[in-house]
Amino acid sequence: MQILFAASEAHPFFVSDSDGVMTGGLPAALHRRGAAVSAVLPLYGDLSAEWRGKLKYITSFTVPVGWRNQYCGLFELNWRDMTWYFLDNEYYFKRLGLYGFYDDGERFAFFSRAILEMLFHTRLGPDILHCNGWQTALVPIYLNLFYRNIGKFARLKAIFTIHDIKRQYTAPTNILEGTFGIGREDMHVLEYGGVVNLTKGAIEASDLVSTLSPSYAGELLDPAYGCGLDDFLQKKQHKIHGILGGIDISDYNPLTDPYIPANYCVNNISEGKSACKKALREEFGLEEGPSPVIGMVSDFTEDKGLDLIMPVADEMIDLGVQLAIVGSGDGKYEKFFTELAIRRRGEAGAHIGDSEALARIIYAGSDIFLMPSRTEPCGFGQMAALRYGTVPVVRETGGLRDTVRENSDGRGNGFTFAAYDSRDMLSACLRARNLYYGGGDGWACMVLRAMRCDNGWAAAAQEYMDMYSRAAALS
Repeated sequence: MQILFAASEAHPFFVSDSDGVMTGGLPAALHRRGAAVSAVLPLYGDLSAEWRGKLKYITSFTVPVGWRNQYCGLFELNWRDMTWYFLDNEYYFKRLGLYGFYDDGERFAFFSRAILEMLFHTRLGPDILHCNGWQTALVPIYLNLFYRNIGKFARLKAIFTIHDIKRQYTAPTNILEGTFGIGREDMHVLEYGGVVNLTKGAIEASDLVSTLSPSYAGELLDPAYGCGLDDFLQKKQHKIHGILGGIDISDYNPLTDPYIPANYCVNNISEGKSACKKALREEFGLEEGPSPVIGMVSDFTEDKGLDLIMPVADEMIDLGVQLAIVGSGDGKYEKFFTELAIRRRGEAGAHIGDSEALARIIYAGSDIFLMPSRTEPCGFGQMAALRYGTVPVVRETGGLRDTVRENSDGRGNGFTFAAYDSRDMLSACLRARNLYYGGGDGWACMVLRAMRCDNGWAAAAQEYMDMYSRAAALS
């Protein structure tokens, strides 16, 4: 079985958030399992000179975009024995940044159509086309409308992965033909609620659909989480499979991580983790002492649960804990945590911005990792924290529910709370704090259980292989 994996970003080439980590991790894991997998990405102007120097030009061709034909250059790169294809058009992709442009709909219509057109110019004959996010949502739609009766496309099956249902591309129906090249007679495939909705169209056109965790798959059917598509998703739930994502455990490895000041492993934790905690305190201006450190690595958006922290931040610190956070985004959150670090100097520290080095120090040096998300399709931070022996406190939603088990019976790997409520979150933090201060070996055993969790990609890769087999068997 041959698989072509299509995404708008992927580690290590382009990463804007955890989506890029997933779309880099899964194809690599499939390859390690022996699957015949290759991947295709846009050739953004952001590609580093180091990677650009390794590209090999294959050919060029034209791609229909609305009423015009646009140039597309095809390049390939071999990384870790896997082939990555890059589709080039400087007008669409030679810009600083990946998304957020006025013509994103047209840019990714070009990319989606080019993915199918490239199959005429390579030896690829995939059985499965695995598409990710709204940026590739047009691929299964175009496949069914324009390519299905052509030989090598006749048996091609399309999988569509919903990364975050909030990220939908919608537009007025009058752009359908001029931008997407789709006639009014086929509008029903994409139309929902009086507008063109690419995510709806992809779900309609794909053979099977996946999400990044089983819990998130169920949540999408709830009006509170479905972002307007819940009614439609309920009708299509027979297509939807929740498969828990993972992290690259060779990269996120406390034994070899070059970002942290001292390496350690599950058989020798204390000395290395203590050194990382000391470095974290120095970086964030926290005082030395017996207090546990609660760490956070977060986008500063309302979905990440920061609104729960703001009313009780001082009360949390008064429990006898310290707080260290790194992230950026909404100005109100940046302002709050900056001011908190000033007001509670020595007890709270904040770094506004994105820093992989500081993120790794938080994963390794914190005692507790707080992730009170309103919604979390998969979650990356809690899995990284577990890998480094940092005990997570999370809200029971999406992938957080699927990876963190409450320690009520003394056998869990973290602490959880269900309601989206500041007091419930504070109660979970208090349970973690009490175990930390409780004496005996309770906390040490908790850290061991955390580090022994397997959140790598191997299990997910097998589940996706099973899903591909089910899709291939569909008539």
